[in-house]
Amino acid sequence: MSGRTWTNRLCAFLLLATAAPVWARDGKPNVVFIFADDLGKFEVGVHGQAKIRTPSIDHLAAEGMRFDRFYSGSPVCAPSRCTLMTGKHSGHGFVRDNREIQPEGQAPIPDSEITMAEMFKSRGYATAAIGKWGLGFPGSEGEPLKQGFDHFFGYNCQRHAHNHYPTYLWNDHERVMLKGNTAGLTGETFSHDLFEAESLKFIREHKDAPFFLFLPFIIPHVALQVPEDSLAEYTDKLEDANPYKGDKGYLPHPKPHAAYAAMVTRMDRTVGRILDELKATGIDDDTIVIFSSDNGPTHDVGGADTGFFKSGGDLRGLKGSVYEGGIAVPFIVRWPGRIKPGTTSDFIGYFPDVPATLLDLAGIGDALPPGLDGVSFAPTLLGRPDAQKAHDFLYWEFASYGGQQAVRMGPWKGVRQNLRQGKTAIEIYNLDADPRESHDVAADQPEIVARIKEIMERSHVPSTLFPLPSIDSK
Repeated sequence: MSGRTWTNRLCAFLLLATAAPVWARDGKPNVVFIFADDLGKFEVGVHGQAKIRTPSIDHLAAEGMRFDRFYSGSPVCAPSRCTLMTGKHSGHGFVRDNREIQPEGQAPIPDSEITMAEMFKSRGYATAAIGKWGLGFPGSEGEPLKQGFDHFFGYNCQRHAHNHYPTYLWNDHERVMLKGNTAGLTGETFSHDLFEAESLKFIREHKDAPFFLFLPFIIPHVALQVPEDSLAEYTDKLEDANPYKGDKGYLPHPKPHAAYAAMVTRMDRTVGRILDELKATGIDDDTIVIFSSDNGPTHDVGGADTGFFKSGGDLRGLKGSVYEGGIAVPFIVRWPGRIKPGTTSDFIGYFPDVPATLLDLAGIGDALPPGLDGVSFAPTLLGRPDAQKAHDFLYWEFASYGGQQAVRMGPWKGVRQNLRQGKTAIEIYNLDADPRESHDVAADQPEIVARIKEIMERSHVPSTLFPLPSIDSK
């Protein structure tokens, strides 16, 4: 071989290696973000749930930090996930409501948006999303493989995810048919079990280099469906005198209370198995694990019974509402050796804070794009509360359920309802004194009303896809 040929081949090899680097861990922690669907804050034991067993989630809190005043980014699925992925609140985030695109999928995040997966990927992380996406139909700019994820397995479409025994799931760009499933009440292949297996496989295969694993599970979103071995844990142990007949949407179920509880406990079992896998692979101390939910508990549809389980505690509102019950979520973070076990925090935060915080913890904050709304709560997690910056305010808007806006500013909460009907009056609540939002004190707080009105007006950027006509002109 001539010297020139050898040199050319060496240059080609070095060029290839530069284009596709193999990253050592280099101090970068892994991130596993476990994301439930419609799980109420008070449906886990650590927040007082008495009827549903969640030992693994409770153990996660015992080994980490529980946030007691944390919020989702929106009161429904797609926009909440958009705020989490992009770090932008719903006043200027691209996806602000659920909007289905036939035949399968939702309104896509455009390529111009930079997701948290893209941020991690730009700094050498392997990335995967396993569960439900809902931010871009197959082939669109918003599909997960075009938004920073190396691997996707699950449901692309929210409506498709209304059945836990689907006929198929997506494995990257391949539609994989599932044996023994007809999209009925039961089948041979429970989708959540596949998500668990795929998650554990990803952890094993990527244990030697940093990864970001996003696990948007669909439990406990109805329909009520769960394998018999889990159902048996609750059959005859909960009051279930009345079968759900299917008259409020989704599939009927003979034991709705048992089924709902069993679904949550089966997901909790997955949380435990993920923690076990991190220990078995020797990367437990190198991994940040987060558990949360996309919004508040659902309405009593599909056999769900929020009153029976006290899913929203004493808070006002449910999913779809910007009152506390629609946006307060469980939020637990564990990182052995860095986060003090068994701690709680009253930091007031929400999903737009997550990208800033995780990239801060990973030492790659330079990957954050400009124009985001998050505050890093890494100082709180690492036991440095004196260094923690507080939000000036938190902002939400939601075009459905009549059209809504909300602002939290310290103890004060401002809410606007029925914006689509031209209503613009602002309700004011002092959450320290009135966490149930039962006493509107707007008449007694004109200065607070004026400040919150100004925040609402400057935080809202009109959207052609998700208009709020009564305030867009302003």
